[in-house]
Amino acid sequence: MLFRSSPHGKADRTLFEETRKLEGSPRWKTAIQDNDLWGGGALKRFSCALGVDVNETQTPVTWKILHKIELDVRTVGTPAKDFYDRKRPLIGNDAPLCVPREDWMKTNASSPSGHAMTAWSWALVLTELSPAKADPLLTLGRESGESRVICGVHFISDVEAGRSLGSAMVARLHSEPAFQADMAAAKREIAAAKPGPQGCS
Repeated sequence: MLFRSSPHGKADRTLFEETRKLEGSPRWKTAIQDNDLWGGGALKRFSCALGVDVNETQTPVTWKILHKIELDVRTVGTPAKDFYDRKRPLIGNDAPLCVPREDWMKTNASSPSGHAMTAWSWALVLTELSPAKADPLLTLGRESGESRVICGVHFISDVEAGRSLGSAMVARLHSEPAFQADMAAAKREIAAAKPGPQGCS
């Protein structure tokens, strides 16, 4: 309650209200795509930024790393969600969202944003695998987090918390020999992969 009335809390709410005006815009449609991490959504955008079609057949090690990161995000992010138990910006209003309203949104806390944490972690890992693509990958990692605000399912401070937690998680992963070995194999895999995917804007 105190945070809600603070300058940061008021700024969060103002940005939520302002971004409702984006409904139906191209940026709104991109936010819908970013919401779907796997089914032709966010992963396709990351593949385009990387210049390599990341999939289970061509880049199985990279694919495995990204899947593991998403699972790690749930493990690392859930205790913080449970502790802060922050209500999502959509609660208590009927403002437009880029995704359907569902009952789980009432109980799944807003901070940190798991999607933002995943997207930023993916951006960091893929940048390490292909440093020449750092600019588009990190830009996409930031934009993908901002899509959660545009969708109306998170406040911007939830997204920022997700990025911070994602950075710490990826740094911690580097101490694990299995992760180091996977990253070395994935770097070779990405270097040998054919350019792609098709249909990138």
